[in-house]
Amino acid sequence: MVKKRGYHHGNLRMALVEAALSLIEEKGPTGFTLSEAAKRAGVTPAAVYRHFEGREDLIAEAARQGYEIFADLLEYAWEKGDVSDLARFESVGRAYLAFARRYPGHYVAMFESGIHVNRSPLLAEVSARAMGIMEQAADRLIAHIPLEKRPPARMFSAHIRAMSHGVVELFARNAPGTASPFSPEDLLESGIGVYLRGLGLIDPDH
Repeated sequence: MVKKRGYHHGNLRMALVEAALSLIEEKGPTGFTLSEAAKRAGVTPAAVYRHFEGREDLIAEAARQGYEIFADLLEYAWEKGDVSDLARFESVGRAYLAFARRYPGHYVAMFESGIHVNRSPLLAEVSARAMGIMEQAADRLIAHIPLEKRPPARMFSAHIRAMSHGVVELFARNAPGTASPFSPEDLLESGIGVYLRGLGLIDPDH
């Protein structure tokens, strides 16, 4: 039996987020109720409303926390990577996959729950920070391409994000029937390589 923590529980808000994250991993973002989250956190359903207006508000907080972690990982990958912009950019791609693997509940809350990043100013701010790091990395990588041939950094970044998300969805979730003869990292790296060769950023023989 789960011990009731009551309203005195100083970390109730975080406990509810953690409960939601575990339920998201098990049932998806729409597969659980606030009552289930409350039960898993060890409190009554009424206690939830002291912190969250409803399930979407709870998932939005999980997404916000996820974007904080995500942004930190991307920033670390970019700043601590190899000296070349290309190697650092590839590190950012690997960080995307690492985040999806390590924080699946957060990842789903962020990208698959239907929660819009503009739901709250805080969520919008941290989402913009994470996406800004990817755009900065893209901008640095394409800076020497002639302006008339250079794709916008936001578009470049969006292409890489779409590729990364596709690899996560198809091959990094360990779902039955989705096994690949290649690792998700190899798939993403080779896909990015094809894309960058098309822009002339990698030698065709590289």
